[in-house]
Amino acid sequence: MEIGQKVKVYRLRDRVSPPVVKRLGQVGTVKGFRMTDGSGVGVVVQFDDNYSTWFFEDEIKPT
Repeated sequence: MEIGQKVKVYRLRDRVSPPVVKRLGQVGTVKGFRMTDGSGVGVVVQFDDNYSTWFFEDEIKPT
């Protein structure tokens, strides 16, 4: 994954809030990365409505 790349949310690993569930199947832009609970790197994704959140790498796919 690279910053600026378009990605699609195709699955959610854990139970999440309704605003995040709404992003399932949507396409957004990679804006950055963050450390997760020590087991990997999360990808910060921003959507067209300027909502941004992070996902595990296995929850998104490049478009």
